[in-house]
Amino acid sequence: MTEQIVQTDTFNSADDVQAVIDRMSAYFRTGCTRSTDFRIKQLQKLRTYLMEHEAEALEALNKDLGKTDFEGYATELGIVYDELSLCLKKIRKWNRPKRVPTPITHFRSSSKVYPSPLGVAAVLSPWNYPIQLALVPMVDAITAGNCVALKPSRTSVHTSHFLQKLCREVFDPRFVYCFPGSGQMNDWLLQVRFDKLFFTGSPRVGHQIMHAAATNLTRVTLELGGKSPCFIDKSANLKRTGQRIAWGKCINSGQTCVAPDYFLVHEDVVDGFIEAFKDALHSYYGDDMVHNNEYAHMINEHHFDRVCGLIDNHNENATIAFGGRRDRETLRIEPTVMIGVSLDDPVMGEEIFGPVLPIITWKTLDEAIAFTDNFAHPLACYVFAENKAVQERVIQEVPFGGATINDVIIHLANNNMGFGGFGDSGLGAYHGKVGFDCFTHYKSTLKKGTWLELPVRVPPFKDKIKILRLLMR
Repeated sequence: MTEQIVQTDTFNSADDVQAVIDRMSAYFRTGCTRSTDFRIKQLQKLRTYLMEHEAEALEALNKDLGKTDFEGYATELGIVYDELSLCLKKIRKWNRPKRVPTPITHFRSSSKVYPSPLGVAAVLSPWNYPIQLALVPMVDAITAGNCVALKPSRTSVHTSHFLQKLCREVFDPRFVYCFPGSGQMNDWLLQVRFDKLFFTGSPRVGHQIMHAAATNLTRVTLELGGKSPCFIDKSANLKRTGQRIAWGKCINSGQTCVAPDYFLVHEDVVDGFIEAFKDALHSYYGDDMVHNNEYAHMINEHHFDRVCGLIDNHNENATIAFGGRRDRETLRIEPTVMIGVSLDDPVMGEEIFGPVLPIITWKTLDEAIAFTDNFAHPLACYVFAENKAVQERVIQEVPFGGATINDVIIHLANNNMGFGGFGDSGLGAYHGKVGFDCFTHYKSTLKKGTWLELPVRVPPFKDKIKILRLLMR
């Protein structure tokens, strides 16, 4: 009888964590996760549970981040459902061995590539989209046939509790195990050997993950962040620009890894953009955003104070063109437009992760593109322009993970494209087929017949190089 383990919240050392992972590895080696039918059943169970416990999930998101049911569904549960639907639809095709061509030099042979799961994958998720960024990579890992060790953030307390409950009630703990979040747990997990590490969070912690993975030569996917630029050209439709940036910058109160971070605005349209942005905000949220329950709040007082500090500490030439009000009781900060900022201002020194819009003006596109060289490769880039030449230059010349033209954020919701960054914004990508690939090793396999041995490849070689050159050109 296979040994069972019970999900428990009591861990005293890395050895306790390793014991759980060892049992998960043993379960993986039984081969049951290699079955496509098994994977489909697990994905269906997850979808059914989420549908039956939607109210509980949405309530947890509201308690942690102040998200309305609409925002919680649109930015979290809905994206998980979409990933589940695509994976369930495509899993048999993705998991099928694929025949590939074989060079004539290996006559007579055939070649196939076999998708193979990696083993036990660790998914270390953040607090800002605590359900989506935990479950989407977990869905991809299960689709690829892996066991999953999930560790949600301890900062988003209520959703982390929901995820622990979900894992206990849906999955065999040898297949999916949810570890409780704590400072010690983070350290212990990095001492344990996994077959894959998938992390979403800050570049600082990303370096620690990479260092720990190097010890065991573990495959790593890092989804980080950075200062994502938003170009606004004088050809932009300012009304739409204001509406869409107001929408995107207020989602989750700006606590989004692909939120537009700073705004490169053509000097001719700065005033028009600010007015359009202000009009859109008032239309969406009224005049008192800090007490509007449809506007999400900062995750906690620490991040509230951090973002307020970015607003308040600026050079003497910088001014607040709009916004700046805040309420510590509600943890809400009114979207704040800052003009006259410089690279020395704190707001330009780190990823903002809040509802602040620092504006830098430009005369020429060369000047605007050159400004982005002050920062490491961002996770996202945005350009608002009707001028197609401007669109194309930004997309071609600015390094980034992914982009949206004439809108913000929504490129990540298309799971027919991979989502990820490079350099300081991450390593690797996921979503859809790219997510399946993220948790898969492809075994290249050549099968050769035994009825014939080509004499050209064996000694004596004599003048055989002439034939070889003909065959391999």
